[in-house]
Amino acid sequence: MNQSVFGQIVLIGAGNMGGAMLSGWLKNGVPGSAVTVLDPGPSDAMKALIAEAGARHAVAPPEGLVADVLFLAVKPQAMDAVLPGLKGLVGPETTVVSVAAGKTIASMEAHLGSVGMVRAMPNTPAMIGRGVTGAYANGAVTDAKRDIIHRLLKVSGPVEWVDSEAAINAVTALSGSGPAYVFYLVECMAEAGRKAGLPADLAMRLARETVAGAGELMHQSPDPASKLRQNVTSPGGTTAAALSVLMADDGMQPLFDVAIEAARKRAEELAQ
Repeated sequence: MNQSVFGQIVLIGAGNMGGAMLSGWLKNGVPGSAVTVLDPGPSDAMKALIAEAGARHAVAPPEGLVADVLFLAVKPQAMDAVLPGLKGLVGPETTVVSVAAGKTIASMEAHLGSVGMVRAMPNTPAMIGRGVTGAYANGAVTDAKRDIIHRLLKVSGPVEWVDSEAAINAVTALSGSGPAYVFYLVECMAEAGRKAGLPADLAMRLARETVAGAGELMHQSPDPASKLRQNVTSPGGTTAAALSVLMADDGMQPLFDVAIEAARKRAEELAQ
């Protein structure tokens, strides 16, 4: 990437997600001179990254600066307080990108006006470049601007675009919250291993490495998850015995159906 492609990027918030995005941009060729970071209290590590890259740091919008891309990486509960002060950064050609769960395009337009807006939902593995992001663009986002936003988002992993803003709630429930489900799976596996007679620390190490390794195998393999599962499952063997419980009518699928629907409904409530 070069500065002429995407103009001036203004990043609001340099916490975990904003910092991960900034680091990814800089590693993938975005010049620091193209980035202004607005954050009242970035970490020492983030201050060093900003300084080393030649980016600009400010606690309030610099006079006269208009963003080509205004990237909102603040917590949802802070958005209503932060957005009014950002109006001066928005011009007719600005595209606003928000990664705040539950904050609708309409709620942002109420503060910033009707411009191109993208709602994006990354997940926490973005911090190591292995996330996945769901995104929705309103009708004011041109194909060229959408391509630029795609390139900025994909520094943390694949980007999947959806056709409706409402679908972002389902994305939030599935992949946005999804890492927590996987971490809890590790906890459950480790506890079951402990109950089966293993020392607790050994059970946790085995569970962690099993899930991490299975995830990496799935990442590298072109086979669908169902095929990878079948490859591990010998008829009448130990894996088949466990799957007969997990895949029963009252097993994992109906539990996940209920859990993800609960998350989707909560995302919908937060958007009101």
